[in-house]
Order: sequence, then C-alpha cells, then structure tokens
Amino acid sequence: MLNIVLIEPEIPNNTGNIGRLCVGTESRLHLIHPFGFEINDKNLKRSGLDYWVHLDWKEYQSVAEWKAQIPDLSRVFLMSSHAEKSYLEQEFQDGDWLVFGKESVGLSEEVLAQFSNYLKIPISEHVRSYNLANSVTFLIGEAKRQIALNK
Repeated sequence: MLNIVLIEPEIPNNTGNIGRLCVGTESRLHLIHPFGFEINDKNLKRSGLDYWVHLDWKEYQSVAEWKAQIPDLSRVFLMSSHAEKSYLEQEFQDGDWLVFGKESVGLSEEVLAQFSNYLKIPISEHVRSYNLANSVTFLIGEAKRQIALNK
C-alpha cells in the first residue's frame, strides 16, 4: 500500500479526486491540517463521489503529528519543482510515502528541511505546474508499476 500525503490541501475537488484515486489503487490518504475547506464540503464529496466511504484515510493536526508515526523516514518522498531528481529515477517500494504540498505554493521550506528525499515531475518550460490530482496520479502510477514488476 502506498501512502499519499497532502499537506494543507486547499481545493476540495482535488482532494476528492485524490481520495477516489486512492480507493482505486488501494492507497492510504493522509491529510494534514489546515485545510482550505471543510472535510464535509459538498465539492469534496462530489469529486470523490460515493467512493469516500471506502477510502482508507487519516487526518493530522500538524506535520509533527504525522511525522511521529512514520516507521522509516528514508521512504518519505517530497514532491518539489526545485528537486534535482525526477520521480522516474526513483525506485519505489510498497509502503512508501509520497508527499504533496498545497496547490498555491507547494511544500514550505520548513517542511522540506525536515526530510532528505525530494522528487520532481519533469515539465515543459511552457507550463508552470500540474494540477495536484494529476501530479498524484503520475506518482501513484509509476510507483504501482514498479511494485508490480518487483513482486
């Protein structure tokens, strides 16, 4: 099972779509406050459809609370446009933690400083960024592909 972590998600539709993706890929979703919406937001429910009841998810009040329960910090991968290493160069394992920041600014310097593994998604110079739900899809797809090959 992969662990998908959203730190301070702002857009309910993205979180709902990511929740649905997690149900479909049997991944666990970790949500870290503060959120830019209420967890019962109608847009969250709409984009997650009726899948939300099947979602394996946990909620944390802070990064410190979440970080305290991670068994192996070397398997935590933070997504950053400033990273040198592409996610396509990483060897993923079952149980890995894939961490994404808020839609408007990504991960804070404070959060980045707490970890050592950073990955980026290659992108054309003509595009500023990918949608958060699309970014999560890239990473889950590649990680699940690798995990299936190594079974």
